[in-house]
Amino acid sequence: MPLKNLRPVTPGTRNAVRPSFEEITRRKPEKSLLSSLSKRGGRNNRGRVTVRSRGGGPKRMYREIDFKRRKEGVPGRVVSIEYDPNRTTRIALIFYADGEKSYILAPHALTVGNWVQAGPDAEISPGNSLRLRNIPTGTVVHNVELTPDRGGQMVRSAGAGAQVLSREGEHVLLRLPSGEMRRVLLNCRASIGQLSNPDHKNESLGKAGAKRHLGRRPKVRGVAMNPVDHPHGGGEGRSPIGMPGPKSPWGKPTLGYKTRRKKKPSTLVVRARGKRR
Repeated sequence: MPLKNLRPVTPGTRNAVRPSFEEITRRKPEKSLLSSLSKRGGRNNRGRVTVRSRGGGPKRMYREIDFKRRKEGVPGRVVSIEYDPNRTTRIALIFYADGEKSYILAPHALTVGNWVQAGPDAEISPGNSLRLRNIPTGTVVHNVELTPDRGGQMVRSAGAGAQVLSREGEHVLLRLPSGEMRRVLLNCRASIGQLSNPDHKNESLGKAGAKRHLGRRPKVRGVAMNPVDHPHGGGEGRSPIGMPGPKSPWGKPTLGYKTRRKKKPSTLVVRARGKRR
């Protein structure tokens, strides 16, 4: 899934690096798998802004993705690889043998015409879904469940893949893309393969307007504000933060400050992320 450098016919395209979409085989989504998606602009059910710098962007329809993969023993054929505006990886449209249709997250090696299946008898091939007890060590997986039969919650972004390291009693040890090593129950499901669109990390939007199209509004630095608006504000000219440690707009420590609860059970995390050595 290569990237393309645009011709610099405008200032916004001079530094833009965009995906080529060569792997996309269908432009229009399956209507039966669409649902409406309303924008909230970072606001909660009371209308208060709880997430700043959100808003705008084009209208989208939500593609209903099958994260649970409960159709065990029923083979399905990959009909198309499609673009999903709600996520970074590509999705695959599956036509099952019993007539049902669904979307799944598309692994990197999955192509049109391939067959996928879920269940203990499924092969160890890209797109198939099995419980971790049936997946051999060394296999790269994605869409990993944290609670059995709840649906995949981890390793769902473009190019992501977790490696099965070992079995320890009722758990399987996984190395996540962040470097974290974590134990997951044997009965949790996972899909085989690394996810598609691995070059997403090398994309460059090229202009601020492209960020607005993603629903992101401009961010203002705290040091550029007045003291009444932010703890970093004020001063003459360009001023540093000038206090013991950076603060959030509400005076709380930020930028590396540990927020994990001390009494939260961490028995499943063997090695925290970022500590590779």
